[in-house]
Order: sequence, then C-alpha cells, then structure tokens
Amino acid sequence: MEELLTCYNKGCGMKFKASENKEDSCRFHPGGPIFHDALKGWSCCKKRSTDFTEFLNIPGCTTGFHSNVKPIVESAPTIKEMVPEVTEDFKQVTIKPLQPVERPSSDEQLVTLQINVADAVRETLKKELSKLELKDKGDEAESTGIPKGTSCKNNGCTTTYEDESSDYGICVYHTGVPVFHEGMKYWSCCQIKTTDFNSFLNQSGCATGQHLWIKKDEEKKVACRLDWHQTPSHVTITIFSKLTSPEKTKVEVNGVRCCIHIVFDVGRSVFDKDILLKGIIDPSKSSVKILASKVEINLKKQEPGSWAGLEL
Repeated sequence: MEELLTCYNKGCGMKFKASENKEDSCRFHPGGPIFHDALKGWSCCKKRSTDFTEFLNIPGCTTGFHSNVKPIVESAPTIKEMVPEVTEDFKQVTIKPLQPVERPSSDEQLVTLQINVADAVRETLKKELSKLELKDKGDEAESTGIPKGTSCKNNGCTTTYEDESSDYGICVYHTGVPVFHEGMKYWSCCQIKTTDFNSFLNQSGCATGQHLWIKKDEEKKVACRLDWHQTPSHVTITIFSKLTSPEKTKVEVNGVRCCIHIVFDVGRSVFDKDILLKGIIDPSKSSVKILASKVEINLKKQEPGSWAGLEL
C-alpha cells in the first residue's frame, strides 16, 4: 500500500499520494500570514478575518503540486548577534562636566554700552525740544520784573534784588555743592573744611559771575517702571520712559553690574539705578536701544541658561 504524505504548502495540510500528485491537486497561499489591528489574513489575497479559526480556513488562492518538504523557518537573532563586538579600535570617551565660570568682581572697570536710537524717536525729540525753547522764550518775555528782595540763587551768594542796577553787580559764589562728611562741612569746589556750620555758611565764594535771580527748572529724579525677561542667551531690561535724550543717557556695565542713567521727558526727568546682576554677562555683546516710550538694555549671558532672578 502506498504511503500517504502530508502537504506543507501554506493553507493546505492535506494528505496525498505521490502517484496522484498533479499540477492542480493543491490549493495553497504562496504569501505569508498577516496579523494587523486584530485582522488576520494572507499577504497574497485580500480576504481578512478577526476570527483565528476562520483565518485558518481561508481557501488557498493558488493551485499547484502538493509538497511534503517542510518550509525553512528562520530563527530570531540572538542578543550576542544583535550587539556589535567591541574591537580593539574602540576607545572609551569620557565627557568632562563643564566647570562653572568664576564670578568676576563688581569693582571691575565699567564699559559704556552703545546706544541705538530709532529715527522716529530722533524726529519726535527734535519737535518737542523746539516747543520747549519757544515756551522758555515766552516765559522770559512775560516776566516783566523780579520782585524786590529776591535772593540770588547761586550757591553761597547772599545778595538780594533791589532794582535793575542789581543785575550789573558781581556775583561771588560756589560752583560746587555742599559736602557734610564725618563732622566736616565744606564746598566741593574749594575744599575749605570747617566743623562750625556758621563758618561754613560765611565762606566766600570761589568764582565770580552774573547773579541768578530766577532758577530754571532742573532735572528731577523719578522712579520709572522697570521690567525684565530672559531667553537662554540674553537678559533684557526694559525701563519705561518717554522722550529719552540719547545724548544724556548712559548705561555702563561690567561682568556682573549694570549702572543705568536715563534722562527723559525732554531732559526734565532722570532715572538712576545700579544693579548687581544675578548672573554673568558679556559686555562686548550687549547693547541699548531707545524707543518711543521705553529703553531696552539687551545683555548677553556669559553662559546659556536660566537666571533665578535679575538682581543678586
């Protein structure tokens, strides 16, 4: 009796006799099984099923001879085969941690930052200065006289106004400011020191000139709103001041310090602030920009990163 052989073609699995094996005896799948999103099928035909038994019973899409040769199943690679062998040429690389930059002294020499001014700001300032000059001339024209008994406003001068002849008198005054330090009293211009206040008041002036009966408005120090923000590479300080004078404004910095002097409101107001910075900056890559309603100080960080705050 002839032995029955098992067909190993995919999707067949029937028993057959070699003498009866013909070209159309076997219906099988030449492709491989596919399992995707719970669907099961064969790569050679389009039919899909979610049931595994139904998948096994999908009839073959190709006819041919039965085959009793078992298919060769490729074994999965071992871990040793997946990991490349370390050769003698391989060198271990050690990454050294970055050393923190040493914080410089706040007493280092200050550098004046370059100031960039928008063209629109220059035009606005020019117009406002012209208006101010016209106003000052109008005020002088309206002033018909100086009240009798008005004191000269120059430091150290005790002369009072009597009549027009007082304008031609010589004013002897101090060009400096009064200084009071460790019990000593003196004028910064002539440095004649004394401990007695009356003697200090009676010191004769060290300069001569014309009397000043009406003192013009001086710059007044004011507190401006100050904001700041940062990126990994820069810190930007913003001072909100309108009509800032570029010629009188100055920002000086060193590695850890920022000294701000802003003259604004067409020269009538001053904002001063000395900031000891939380981090370290690069003065050579920092700058100042004057805009219509604010001043932006752009400071380049010495090292990229985030500061916990602006001031130390």
